[in-house]
Amino acid sequence: MSYETITFDLTDRVATLAIDRPTRMNALTPRVFAELTAAIDDALAQGARAIVLTGTGAAFCSGADLIGDGGEKLPDDLGLTLDASYNPFVRKVAALDVPFLTAINGPAVGAGLGLALLGDISVMGRSAYLLLAFVNIGLVPDAGATWLVAKGVGRAKALEMALLGEKVGADEAHGAGLVTRIADDGMVLHEAQRLAAKLAAGPSVAIGMIRKQVAAALSMDLEQSLAVERENQTRAGYTRDFAEAVQAFGEKRKPVFEGR
Repeated sequence: MSYETITFDLTDRVATLAIDRPTRMNALTPRVFAELTAAIDDALAQGARAIVLTGTGAAFCSGADLIGDGGEKLPDDLGLTLDASYNPFVRKVAALDVPFLTAINGPAVGAGLGLALLGDISVMGRSAYLLLAFVNIGLVPDAGATWLVAKGVGRAKALEMALLGEKVGADEAHGAGLVTRIADDGMVLHEAQRLAAKLAAGPSVAIGMIRKQVAAALSMDLEQSLAVERENQTRAGYTRDFAEAVQAFGEKRKPVFEGR
């Protein structure tokens, strides 16, 4: 499948998707979301066991394209755009059964910050920054950014970021728990792909359940979390990957996981 606003690569079961609108700092339009969604489906159909999202050029993503034209122009009712493009994509990523990583190669602004923080593992370039910029243009956070930031840093820091609309550099973002790792600017995608390859070679069924189990735990009490753990452990215990791990342990070798 050919794409106009993104690039797609699948190598060794790792799919790398890049928003490819560098002259617009990879600003988001309905077409971008449609193509990212199609690319995820394409990747999974071809056997991808990990997905990496990044941007081309100097930016990760500058958020919504405020000056789009034609069918890409923002409607008067911005909630319609969220219903049609933003929210379905965030839900799709959250529901994935494979790990989703982000390579934050440059500024991640507005909804672009939301996409950046969707990563189960996020690698941020040293000169990149996060900017919850909505207040600067009279809007409120979207693309899941409210939940992602608040869960990551707590109420006080989330309000500071949302109300002041100031840049958060890589060191501060990492220290606050917003991103997983920092890498030299030229190595961001490489590091994210390296981690993705490790995950793609892992026990995919268990990995898929782990990412959802952690997300669920954020809104559960202990008893509810214990119940989810029990249910998922039952399923994991019947996988071929667990049987292989047990056999490999007895044979004193590394397991070779099939993702089943």
